[in-house]
Amino acid sequence: MPNATAPTNRPHWLRVLAFGRRPKATLVRILVLGVSCFVVFRFCLVPIRIDGISMLPTYRTGQINFINRLAYLRHEPRRGDPVSIRLAGPSVMFMKRIIGLPGETVSFQNGRACINGHPLDEPYIKLPCDWNREPVQCGPGQFYVVGDNRSMAFEHHTQGRAERARIIGKLLL
Repeated sequence: MPNATAPTNRPHWLRVLAFGRRPKATLVRILVLGVSCFVVFRFCLVPIRIDGISMLPTYRTGQINFINRLAYLRHEPRRGDPVSIRLAGPSVMFMKRIIGLPGETVSFQNGRACINGHPLDEPYIKLPCDWNREPVQCGPGQFYVVGDNRSMAFEHHTQGRAERARIIGKLLL
């Protein structure tokens, strides 16, 4: 019959709750998780906070999304992709939508985006637009980007050609 006053080798319940039954294995799991999170959020997914009204109503000011930096490893950006464009440094970026591809001519006629003179179907545009703009030719490695909020005056909207090297990834959410 065991002695009721003898200490047992069972760990205290608080220690088990915090570190598990095998603290070394728990520490290894924590280190692997920490390194994995660092790699993913440093090199693969970049958090971005929307600031401004140029992408309304699709994306709202204050909304937080992630940019997938690996999206264009196997293919080039495509028309309609919402992308992040690096301006200066790693944290100053625009979020716009690609409407023109390299070699295409982009114009706006009576509020409609036209590619090589043909109207572009843009189901993401919800607000009316009255823009008129002369054709702009995209060079090799250039994409024409513009926000979804075309109800803003053309002069107040940041849009135009973006070099492929400045496009860092596609919006994930």
